[in-house]
Parts: sequence; C-alpha cells; structure tokens
Amino acid sequence: MSQNNATNKIPAQVGEREITITRVFDASRDLVFEAWTKEEHLSKWWGPQGFTTTFQKFDMKPGGTWQFIMHSPDGVDFPNTNDFVEVVTPERIVFKHAVFPHFLATAIFEDLGGKTKLTYRTVFEETSATFDKVKTYAVPGAEQTMDRLEEHLASLSQK
Repeated sequence: MSQNNATNKIPAQVGEREITITRVFDASRDLVFEAWTKEEHLSKWWGPQGFTTTFQKFDMKPGGTWQFIMHSPDGVDFPNTNDFVEVVTPERIVFKHAVFPHFLATAIFEDLGGKTKLTYRTVFEETSATFDKVKTYAVPGAEQTMDRLEEHLASLSQK
C-alpha cells in the first residue's frame, strides 16, 4: 500500500463488499476524535464536497441514534439514520447505517505521536451486484468526506 506523503492519503481499498479509507491527519488523536463526536464539528465536514448536513438527532453512545439530512449541491436531500453500536473514547466508533445502502462502519483512531491515523471501514449488507453500483459513488464520497475532515482540522489548528 503506497502513501502520498504530501497529503497523507492512502488509496481507498475496495473489497468484495467493503470500502476502507485510511488517512493520516496532522492533528492529535483527541482532536480528530472530537471532530467525529461533537455535533458542532461533525456538521461542518460530514459528506462529500459541496454537501451540507442538517442534524435532526445526535445521541452518540451505544444504542444512540444519529439522524441527519445531507443536502447535495443540486438540491437533492438524502435522509440518513445511523445507530451507534460502540463508542470507545478516543479509539473507536462503530455504527450501523440503517437506511439504504445498509452497512456497518468502523472508525479507528490511532495515535502516531501527535498525528492520527484514521481507518474508516464500511462493510455493506447489500448484494455484490448492488455494491458494484453503490461503490461508484460511495468511494469518491467517502474520500471527499475525509478531505473535508482534513480541511476542518487544518482550520482548527489555525485558530
């Protein structure tokens, strides 16, 4: 697996029904975890480039629910519901995406001495044929979401 040291992006890994996005952020693990777990941060970067997000419910704890609507640049709304399975501060977040496409997502935060390696893995429940269609937008969407997280983290370090 090669890594682009200029941006700390590792190419997405796509399996039979899974996508793994790995990034190394120039930010502490606590800050990256906070960006994932506090609504005031998450609402600023979640979703692909050009999207905005409206939170309806955000209860980040095992058994809690995160309901939100992603608004595309062309005006299409995408309602989402995630159910949290596991939250281990500041190591791991696991949630189940309860609407199509159905998947289990795991975000793992590793401390690299002031930097953070984030591994975001989604395992889809849909058939392989459906996944073949979903991955055409899910892979670039996840990569753009991580780009937005990187931009958000950079803006926080400038304050």
